[in-house]
Amino acid sequence: MVNQRRFFRVLLLSIVFLFVCLITAPMIGPQPINIRQAWIHRSTMDSPDAIIVFSLRLPRILFAALTGSALAGAGVAFQALLRNPLATPYTLGVSSGTACGAVIGMLSGCSGLILGIPCIQLTGFAGAVATIILVYLIGRRTGDSTHTLLLAGVTLSFFFASFIMLMQYMADFTQTHRIIHWMMGGLDIADYSTCWRALPGVMIGLTVLWTRASEYNLLSAGATAAQSRGVNVQRCNHITYAAASLIVAAVVSVTGPIGFVGLIVPHALRMLIGADHRVLLPASIFCGAGFLIVCDTIA
Repeated sequence: MVNQRRFFRVLLLSIVFLFVCLITAPMIGPQPINIRQAWIHRSTMDSPDAIIVFSLRLPRILFAALTGSALAGAGVAFQALLRNPLATPYTLGVSSGTACGAVIGMLSGCSGLILGIPCIQLTGFAGAVATIILVYLIGRRTGDSTHTLLLAGVTLSFFFASFIMLMQYMADFTQTHRIIHWMMGGLDIADYSTCWRALPGVMIGLTVLWTRASEYNLLSAGATAAQSRGVNVQRCNHITYAAASLIVAAVVSVTGPIGFVGLIVPHALRMLIGADHRVLLPASIFCGAGFLIVCDTIA
């Protein structure tokens, strides 16, 4: 059993770190803010301070927290799934598939909203889902080996990267600039509606991963050892791959690729608190959220 006192201490420190980031980040920026005036006029928005804090900074900060938690949680899951410390949320091709879908949408002249969602976000998410299904089908045909999943994901990443380069070559200057800007990643287009759309999927996916944390501890000893301890390895792999990939797709289709969070945060916390996924996974979710807020604020 995980040490309850240690678990709650780590969880509390992670939540406090996120809370400090959430209340501090809106104060930081090129324009000094009178937070009292901003709070007083938050409902009417007839104060520049209120507009800056509640219309510009706060939605971006909230989506940074959501994105950071999704990428860090998925990073822990993929490292456990592939038993590879260098695995990231993008190792299995989700980022490249998303980028390919978004670029196709840009070059096809796709614009405006569909069901209230920007068309580029939809085409990016569709590209990610297509990649997830393709990697899964390749894995199923070869016995669900994690090595095959890894090879399929890396191969598709290279294929999509080459296809994106071809489309950039065929694009005009304006389209090329738009493609490069999207592929650099960023949180500048986030608003409250974006946060609300992504929140349910990310929360459900992270909850599913959290319920598998004890199985990830057993998987770290190898599939055979985990199976001998009662873990349904095949089902665990399928659920982990689907949940982690979909939460990454949900945020990356909006932000573009932000690749460092899912690698840095799990490893930093693993050195600080150990490799027990029952503690590591929730700590990574909260610290990943705060970490990306800090990074975006500095940027």
